[in-house]
Amino acid sequence: MAGSAKKSGAERSFEAAMLELEDIVSKLEKGDTSLEEAIATFQQGIELSRYCAAKLDEAEKKISILLQDKDGNLIEKEFDI
Repeated sequence: MAGSAKKSGAERSFEAAMLELEDIVSKLEKGDTSLEEAIATFQQGIELSRYCAAKLDEAEKKISILLQDKDGNLIEKEFDI
C-alpha cells in the first residue's frame, strides 16, 4: 500500500485511489497501529483524498448535456451545477 501511494497521477486511476483510501480508513478505524504509523497513514489518506477531489473537480468541468433542438439535432451544452 505504501508504494502505491507514491504513484504519479498518470499512473493511478480515480477508482484505484478510492480503493486505497478505503483501505486506509479501515486500517485507521481498527486502531491497532502505532501512533507514528497512524500519523503516516493519515497523511497518506489526506494526499489520496486531495487527489480524488481534484479528479472529481476535473470531471465536473468536462460534463456536458446533450439537448435536442426543434429539428431533432443534438446540441452539446455545458452543464452548470
